[in-house]
Amino acid sequence: MLEYLPHWLPAEASQATINIILLGAILSVSIFADALAHRTRIPRISILMLVGIGIAFVHQVWIGAQHSDVLGGLSEPMIQLALVMVAFLLGSELELRRLRNTGPLILVISLFVIIGGGTMVGAGLLMLGFPLVVAVSLAAISVATDPAAVSESVREKGSAGLAPRILLGIVAIDDAWGIIIFGLSMSVLGWVIGGDGQLALLHALWELGGAIVLGVAVGLPAAWLTGRLKSGEPTQVEAIAIILLLAGLSSLLGVSALLASMIAGGLVANLAYHHTRSFREIEHVEWPFLVFFFVLSGASIDLYKVDDAILLTLAYVFLRLIGRVLGGYLAVIFSRAKHEALPRNIGLALTPQAGVAIGMALLAAERFPEFSDSILPVVVASTIIFELLGPVLVKRVLR
Repeated sequence: MLEYLPHWLPAEASQATINIILLGAILSVSIFADALAHRTRIPRISILMLVGIGIAFVHQVWIGAQHSDVLGGLSEPMIQLALVMVAFLLGSELELRRLRNTGPLILVISLFVIIGGGTMVGAGLLMLGFPLVVAVSLAAISVATDPAAVSESVREKGSAGLAPRILLGIVAIDDAWGIIIFGLSMSVLGWVIGGDGQLALLHALWELGGAIVLGVAVGLPAAWLTGRLKSGEPTQVEAIAIILLLAGLSSLLGVSALLASMIAGGLVANLAYHHTRSFREIEHVEWPFLVFFFVLSGASIDLYKVDDAILLTLAYVFLRLIGRVLGGYLAVIFSRAKHEALPRNIGLALTPQAGVAIGMALLAAERFPEFSDSILPVVVASTIIFELLGPVLVKRVLR
């Protein structure tokens, strides 16, 4: 970024200085985005994503930068911190007292949605003549849902009742399903194509098992500590320490940060007497990081790859939408005891897709480089579509 600055600026304008200015500018833009959302009823998440895409256009097309990270390596940890916060807060939705009433329903709907969506994408792409690796990889990637977009849309809508609780519960476990299915899919594909399925399976088991161990290792001490500190600054320090430890250790160990954070949040919610203190303190500082998440996610998209594989992208988007709607509809019909209180189009509210899907696409492209030009552009382009339409669909379902 520094090489594109005017020459008349002082020589001491370092990358850290530019990053501070950009972060301040992003937060300032979010204030105008919030005002615009109130006036136009457009979800502020969609506006922030558009701001990020605008930054990507300026950075990549206008300036002509070769890389998509406008913050010089800082975007990834900022996005990671936001996702860890969201996952930790979603872990509070896994409180056993709540799950006694809604747990079976959450499990049924999530299974119907992921099976319906994944099967529709995989079978549809195979019927259209796309390669097996592309079809299976995109089917596994389609399972992932963006928890940040769904939870923020639910909170922004301000709805109460069964449907919002079910949605938050589903996205709390959706990425766990996604990681399991993606790991198994890569294992099967590796075994079918190259015979290295055992290595892929071990990697998937470590990513899942290590995340569980890390979540327990951080969650149990956090649950013991919560309630022994007075509310206020000490609790806020405790909450931020949990988030930083989860984000850093998961990256160091190569395990799923989302799954580890959800497990830690669930342990705190179920074992700590004053568990709401930590969650409230995180909620107080969460929104600025979510602003960075949505804007930087849009800014990190490689616009030069978006127009590749247009037909495959359209097919993937259409099949994923149909599969999720059909899966949600069948789940509500199947759950006769509760379906009167649930909208039958609940699958539409589970369409947002972001960081986890892109991460899976990068892993799939790394394992099967000959298909990277097919998988990566599709996931990048569909992420833009689902992140812009997803919040609108969530609000429509909750209406």
